[in-house]
Amino acid sequence: MSKIKDDFIERRRYVRLDTPIDISYIVPETGATLNTNTKNISADGLRFETPDKFIKQSDVLELKMVIRDAPNPVHAKAKVIWKRKISLEDAASYDCGLEFTEIEEDNKNTFLKFLCDLIYAIKKESKNVKNQ
Repeated sequence: MSKIKDDFIERRRYVRLDTPIDISYIVPETGATLNTNTKNISADGLRFETPDKFIKQSDVLELKMVIRDAPNPVHAKAKVIWKRKISLEDAASYDCGLEFTEIEEDNKNTFLKFLCDLIYAIKKESKNVKNQ
């Protein structure tokens, strides 16, 4: 199960949820489609790991997110806000932080309902653990 980050004061507008979601994205420079999982996600952005060295800060990526129990993937565009190499090794992957710039209108409710359901489940699980 995912968890809400509690180890620091949250300064973001929306809480980030540590949950893996299958995503695919198109790299602007090469046109390649890559698949990965989110490391965390919120109503305004996400973080994922990529081996792609061509992604640059300020690139806008076309995303397809596979949401649990949703009949169709959620399509969105997101801007790369930051990119960091995970280690000093030459073949190391990168962590990327993205901010959503557009979520297709018919996908917004699916996406926001997924986030709300996830937050509710995490809070409920947390209460159950405290009551034991």
